[in-house]
Amino acid sequence: MQIYLAGPDVFQPDALQRAESARRLVSRYGHRALIPLDNEASTAAEIYRANLAQIAAADLVIANLNPFRGFEPDSGTVFEAGYAVAAGKPVIAYVDDDRPLADRLAGHLGCDLLHLGERLVDSEGMSVENHGLPLNLMLGIPLRVVRGGLEQALQALAAD
Repeated sequence: MQIYLAGPDVFQPDALQRAESARRLVSRYGHRALIPLDNEASTAAEIYRANLAQIAAADLVIANLNPFRGFEPDSGTVFEAGYAVAAGKPVIAYVDDDRPLADRLAGHLGCDLLHLGERLVDSEGMSVENHGLPLNLMLGIPLRVVRGGLEQALQALAAD
């Protein structure tokens, strides 16, 4: 299989080394990694088109949906996962913490969430999803979410 690796890893200072490590790991599982850094694109529009072309060529997407620069996953990675789902491609997402979103949010905010009747709300009175999923339901339902990293996602793929 050709597997597109989506995630904010491309922003890390050691992005090229991480990409090579990921490529070797994917190869050990008998697959070929498609990594955004493989593109020679340089402008925003070129990078966008090249990444979509890689997703189109992939059989599957594995997405790093760990929090990035805040509480939520990288928005570009979320877009790529949604794009892949819309294209009918399976997506396996990995997260370090697979506790329900409401529990993770309470820990992130450092306070208890409030129950207002049937609703769970934060300290600003905004509703909080409480479906027992580790991510927003628009990700938690269509994606297979595994706890761990790339290797755990590849193990989940091998188990299918």
